[in-house]
Amino acid sequence: MIELAVGIFNGIGIGSVLLIAALGLAIVFGLMGVINLAHGELMMLGAYATFVVQNFFRDLDAGDGVFGLYIIVALPVAFLVSAVAGLILERGVIRFLYGRPLETLLATWGVSLILRQLVRSVNWLLTIAILLFCALFFGGMWLLRRRPNWEGMKGWAIAILLPLSLAIAGIAGWAMTGNATLARPWFGPRNLDVSTPPWLRGGFELGAYRLPYSRMFIIVLTILCLAGIYWFFNRSDWGLRIRSVTQNRDMSACLGIPTGTVDALTFALGSGLAGIAGCAITLLGSVGPNVGQNYIVDTFMVVVVGGVGNLFGAIIAALTIGVSTYLLGSGALARVFEDINSLQFVAEFLRFFTSTSMARVMVFVLIIAFLQVKPSGIFPQKGRTAEL
Repeated sequence: MIELAVGIFNGIGIGSVLLIAALGLAIVFGLMGVINLAHGELMMLGAYATFVVQNFFRDLDAGDGVFGLYIIVALPVAFLVSAVAGLILERGVIRFLYGRPLETLLATWGVSLILRQLVRSVNWLLTIAILLFCALFFGGMWLLRRRPNWEGMKGWAIAILLPLSLAIAGIAGWAMTGNATLARPWFGPRNLDVSTPPWLRGGFELGAYRLPYSRMFIIVLTILCLAGIYWFFNRSDWGLRIRSVTQNRDMSACLGIPTGTVDALTFALGSGLAGIAGCAITLLGSVGPNVGQNYIVDTFMVVVVGGVGNLFGAIIAALTIGVSTYLLGSGALARVFEDINSLQFVAEFLRFFTSTSMARVMVFVLIIAFLQVKPSGIFPQKGRTAEL
């Protein structure tokens, strides 16, 4: 039974990561109706931000224990990096596609592919070329927008500035390709290891088993995120504005609430939570371009099973999926039935799913069966909100 309790604890650690990521996804979908397929890549950006902060603190450390503090700094940095990326995504892509769910789905999927390739290929050359393009294009647009006849010249201004900025940035990048230092990739396609801070290594001894401190940290981090989200939506002015726009966008706009700003803030908040989840998963494994894809499907399942927009439902769904996947994949559940002679067939059946991929298949089958009974999740929306 101790082994089962340890398995449940480790499963809660995985479920906690899913819950943080699902909170951001549910907030964005609940307010804007946007299914963000790039949410996993926003988690990936948070994980890479943690890797960069870790390297920075490793260089600073002179044997005085400074390195152990990197995770405290990495959390807000990962939140800000993913929030800014989400804000750019909302302002640059999503806001032009409101009310068009299929196009939004395809656009965010395309962004996810771009972000994955970006972290594989990014180097100083690419960074300089992108910054040069942004300075030329957006700087030129800002200058021309000040002219009184801007609306009349907007079309040809974009038609000239866009290819001209691309050409200058491309030529500048090509001219510097001979510099090996500038052309060296920052991260590359390989997975990178993030070292756990010394004070999070080891664990609490429980007989022959150990409860890792890193998973305890993830659980505490999830509780703090839940408390922060609850306070933000129920006590802050912008949280009340977001809830108002969620319930009735037109009426909120009539009352003077800037719905465009609310959309941008909501998307940034949801993306920032994905960044925190990305920081948390660095304590569970290595960082790579596909790290977000390992969690995004489970995160969507948490939102669907818990019921869109229901915090309590998301908590139950995340913990259930996380614990079930871990108990099945680690074989802890199968070993419980091995000691019972009359239930050996159950142990044999569960042993067939003793791997991460097969455990996920089993959990998805159970989720599909559950959704046949309750298609709107554990806590479906009721009343007027369900019609929005």
